[in-house]
Amino acid sequence: MHLGNLAQQHPNKPAYIMANSGEIVTYQQLDERSCQGSQLFRSLGLQTGDHIAILMENNARFLEICNAAARSGLFYTAISSRLTVAEAAYIVNDCGARLFIGSKAKAALAEDMLKQMPAVEHKLMVDGTVPDYKSYETLRDRMVKRPVDDEACGVDMLYSSGTTGQPKGVKIPLPDIAVGEESSALVMLAKGLYGFSGETVYLSPAPLYHAAPLRYNMVNLLFGGTSVVMEDFDAEQALQLIESYKITHSQWVPTMFIKMLKLPESVRLHCDISSLQTAIHAAAPCPVEVKQRMIDWWGPVIHEYYAGSEGNGFCAIDSAEWLSHRGSVGRALVGVIHICDDVGNEVAVGESGTIFFADGPTFEYHNDADKTQSSKHPNGWTTLGDIGRLDEDGFLYLTDRKAFMIISGGVNIYPQEAENRIIMHPAVADVAVFGVPNSEFGEEVKAVVQPVQWDCAGPELEQELIGFCREQLADIKCPRSIDFDPELPRHPTGKLYKRLLKDKYWRQD
Repeated sequence: MHLGNLAQQHPNKPAYIMANSGEIVTYQQLDERSCQGSQLFRSLGLQTGDHIAILMENNARFLEICNAAARSGLFYTAISSRLTVAEAAYIVNDCGARLFIGSKAKAALAEDMLKQMPAVEHKLMVDGTVPDYKSYETLRDRMVKRPVDDEACGVDMLYSSGTTGQPKGVKIPLPDIAVGEESSALVMLAKGLYGFSGETVYLSPAPLYHAAPLRYNMVNLLFGGTSVVMEDFDAEQALQLIESYKITHSQWVPTMFIKMLKLPESVRLHCDISSLQTAIHAAAPCPVEVKQRMIDWWGPVIHEYYAGSEGNGFCAIDSAEWLSHRGSVGRALVGVIHICDDVGNEVAVGESGTIFFADGPTFEYHNDADKTQSSKHPNGWTTLGDIGRLDEDGFLYLTDRKAFMIISGGVNIYPQEAENRIIMHPAVADVAVFGVPNSEFGEEVKAVVQPVQWDCAGPELEQELIGFCREQLADIKCPRSIDFDPELPRHPTGKLYKRLLKDKYWRQD
């Protein structure tokens, strides 16, 4: 529904609530402020089809600005606030942003970027200003509280997390529909599959610059629900929020499940989570044991999906289906799955290969025709670069990312298996498994572990973890050696920057 209609029907209903500060933004406030934001964009010369870039932490202005762009016909690119200056500037320049909006909390980053984004015409900041930035709120409040005359649907243009290389923008055409008449597959899935409605109270524990949190919050606002947005994820606080706000819907990544499961039982079981109707997880493979323990704890409310920012396909599975297809990420609801070998031939049921989607929505990688072309099969199908297999019932199982495959002595090894095993050890907080140089076999399996207690790191724990892995996996799949690191370079959305670890070892060769 159009924000204006929601504001008329439920003016004082919270559209979203910031978990730490407690700030409430009502539907009337969101409608008026997003109208003013869209008027501001027009006053700066931004027209339908132009781009803006947003770089800030989770705060109360984030969704307001996105809604202003979404009713102005703009492409809005949300950028990770944890990137370096060079990484963030690359995205701002690559997306062609005419307007950049930062925050006072990230002022140092915003100041350092000034000289690295010369094509940006306008620079605004929320929650305060620094030299060369103007106050977003001050300029917004000068604008009238009505929609722009040429209101049009805008859409996000987000960038891959760059776990295996330079991030790429995923550009989807602007929808040719009226604002408030959104009919995307995500809206239909949210309603039909997950039960989103005006009664939804949605807990959002992840950074808003990531595709899933941003899009599901925006969809929840279309339905007239209420979002509770965590500024930063904390396992214990997340459980407390479920109880205090009677959360009905939520979205997670597997690392969040792991952190909650490793809380002391007295803490973990203290909070009432009975209001949960739907708990969605995605973004990274979930170890089977972790998923089983979450279903045992939360009940059959857990749903999983497999998709990407590209939107070319969508698989989903609920708790009951997962219990009879353990380890699966579901069947395709958008697109048709084909599993192919390295030369593009389809493989037999049960065999692993590259996952392609046919008959799904189209996309392109912005300013990268080669990458767009490399994602395509000769038949026109598209891939996200993941490896998987189908069972006889059409359920998909993820093996790993193709870029992470280890080839040792001619044998293909997928490190996700070892990672899923090692993370279950009580002394492990995080783990990465990858290939390192071996003069005889080409590569060998290496693990880098973040221990729960740094004092435990050392040869004794190394041997214990190797033995723990070999209890369930063949020796060739298990690490031959383990190094320890105080903190692994993991994206807040759950994805691991494995290349940053792997490159250190290959540079030594």
